[in-house]
Amino acid sequence: MEDISLGDVCDLLIKLARQAGELMLAADPGSSTATVDTKQNTADLVTETDKAIENSIRSALAEAYPSIAFLGEETHQQGQQLTLAPVFIVDPIDGTTNFIHGYPHVCVSLALVANRESQVGVVYNPFLDQLYTAIKGQGSFLTTGSRRLRLPLRGAGAQPLKDLSTCVVAAEWGYDRRGQNFEIKKGVFAKLAAAREDGGKMVHALRAMGSATLNMCAVAAGQQDVYWEGGAWVWDVAAAYCILKEAGGLIAGGNPGDWDAPIDGRKYLAVRPASSGQEDIVKEFWSVMGDQKMEYNS
Repeated sequence: MEDISLGDVCDLLIKLARQAGELMLAADPGSSTATVDTKQNTADLVTETDKAIENSIRSALAEAYPSIAFLGEETHQQGQQLTLAPVFIVDPIDGTTNFIHGYPHVCVSLALVANRESQVGVVYNPFLDQLYTAIKGQGSFLTTGSRRLRLPLRGAGAQPLKDLSTCVVAAEWGYDRRGQNFEIKKGVFAKLAAAREDGGKMVHALRAMGSATLNMCAVAAGQQDVYWEGGAWVWDVAAAYCILKEAGGLIAGGNPGDWDAPIDGRKYLAVRPASSGQEDIVKEFWSVMGDQKMEYNS
């Protein structure tokens, strides 16, 4: 990594992200002639645009950085694991279901990971023209139009976190909707939403953007206070991981007691940048789960 400029990598990833955005905008995935396939079930979808974007990005990165490995959602091999070696990690379309339905919370996610840590993260939502970028040690930013804003956004700021009753919490159902993990999610969602008189936390709101990447970016921006995730893959979070950490956010594990959240751990609890209260929010959230723990295969 010593001979690689992270700034140059970031510039290339931004270029590739914007090109991917053009392909998304030109596509019509909801048309009767579009190819939409299922993977594990009818909630786990892939389109021809997903595949075309990943292939294009993979080719460009191999040409520019032939010595760096590639891990993409659509072309990964079962059992492929992260090592300490540098690797580009790409999700060509995070929010494929949104993409098919014309719901504008869709993005491409590109990251350079080394030593199992995100070094560069780039996320682009072409439908809203929102570009999130981060380089390790250099902060994170949101660019929209001609405006480049440092994260967290002014107004969202880094005010102290008080308790869950003052929070907007993001969470997703995911595509695996059976078994113990799904039962845990249902119970946690109900407790977060329920009135305090009924033993709940009465959070301000529960949000589901339909994209793990954009949920985490919204936490980095300070627009959402907490994001709880179980079941995401490393390509869903690799870029946003860097963006959130560089904004001053905290990432713990999605299960009680897991303060160490590896980038490929599949279970995450992300908390927005704040001057205080981040760890208290984590502990309060874990208390909602009790002694339950989600289990996902790596």
